[in-house]
Amino acid sequence: MERRRPLVARHAERRTLLEALESDQPELIGVYGRRRVGKTFLVRAVYEAHLVFELVGIHEADLSTQLASFSAALEAASKSPAPLAPPPDWQTAFRQLSAFLERRLEKRDATPVVFFDEVPWLASRRSGFLQAFEHFWNSWASRQPRVTVVLCGSAASWMLEHVVSERGGLHNRVTRRIRVEPFTLADTEELLVTRGLDLGRAQIVELYMALGGVPHYLAQVRRGDSAAQSIDRLCFARDGLLRDEFSTLFASLFEQAKRHESVVRALATRRSGLTRTELLDAAKLDTGGAASAVLEELEQSGFITQIPRFGKKVRDGVYWLADEFSLFSLKWLGGRLRTVAGEGEWMRRQGAPAWRAWAGLAFESVCLKHVRQLKRALGIEGVETAEASWALRPDVRHPDGAQIDLVIDRADRCVNLCEMKFSEAEFSIDKAYARELEHKRNAFRESTGTSKTLFLTMVTSHGLRDSPLARQLIAKTVTVDALFSRSA
Repeated sequence: MERRRPLVARHAERRTLLEALESDQPELIGVYGRRRVGKTFLVRAVYEAHLVFELVGIHEADLSTQLASFSAALEAASKSPAPLAPPPDWQTAFRQLSAFLERRLEKRDATPVVFFDEVPWLASRRSGFLQAFEHFWNSWASRQPRVTVVLCGSAASWMLEHVVSERGGLHNRVTRRIRVEPFTLADTEELLVTRGLDLGRAQIVELYMALGGVPHYLAQVRRGDSAAQSIDRLCFARDGLLRDEFSTLFASLFEQAKRHESVVRALATRRSGLTRTELLDAAKLDTGGAASAVLEELEQSGFITQIPRFGKKVRDGVYWLADEFSLFSLKWLGGRLRTVAGEGEWMRRQGAPAWRAWAGLAFESVCLKHVRQLKRALGIEGVETAEASWALRPDVRHPDGAQIDLVIDRADRCVNLCEMKFSEAEFSIDKAYARELEHKRNAFRESTGTSKTLFLTMVTSHGLRDSPLARQLIAKTVTVDALFSRSA
């Protein structure tokens, strides 16, 4: 018998699911998050002993195929000795499901869980699934205090619109919502250690910079392989599992996938991010509701995020590519390289100028995802803060402009100006970089007019080499180890 993999991390999500199971009220739970993030595994692992019926939607299948899948699932759940005929429509299907569940509820201690996975694929246009489910919930399931129903989907924006925040028949019916996000560095470490992989944190960071915190990707790492070897095998080998992942990723989530992909491609070219106007122009999207929907869908699915600009209104923030794997794929697996590269390519490129440029951008992305851990390391976790980016366009006084990766504006009248630097050893501040740091600090104070105390803060992969320049300029140094701390 195959040994079942343990559920790691997901502590808050697991607690929410268990609270629903122990509730004395009927529970309708919406679970959403990007593809490969572990939503299905989470629900199955927590509800294993209570899961009485599960139906998984089939991508781009017609109504008759989905209904045939339903009848097969019900046949298996009920242990029917004879094949069940597929129902003619979803209304009939849910009547059959209600009858099956009523028999299960005859046991006094029964707490049945019903799981619909990839609901957006089940609820295709004119399928009638959503209307039939609404009737099933409102007329029967909502009156069964021991029943828990889980609706799960990878198209996060669809789940929010049609399930979690739906204004029709399911309005205010969802009792709990769970957004399953990629792993943090701490979660990633826990996953790898649980699987018997002792890579060390430097190797884990390199994996994370390429694969992100997607559990399905990280679970493919083999014992005895370095991070570079794993990336080579998964992404560059002829039959690598992730070699073509980017080309199918968006098509599996969005109907107008080319639009979404064009946004991601545009952001991958700009380290400092893009305003909405700049982004739509770069992605060749017209301004309007359709473009807003694309940005919202990408943001809800965790591919992009909007970062405020210091001193600007929220709507004037910049969009930033938040998915490390997309950045990695567009940099290394697209265009000419894809046709000629093979296993060993990543090992050969380690330390090259292009590799260092990518590593700097990817490391910055990782740091920006762990701001809470960064604040804890700085001792300001309990201080009210606002995080933003800051950039000064070139002008007469500042011909080269200036940019700060992360500004942490604190309620105690201090500001941390954070620089993220990836290096293969201790990072050293030379005279040229010291002048750049001083210029950034002075330009920030001058352009913002702030009277707050400014702390130059370095976040580095391997620490900061001690030197007179470092001691003179840098108020705080945080190493990547601090980003592994577990969120409260």
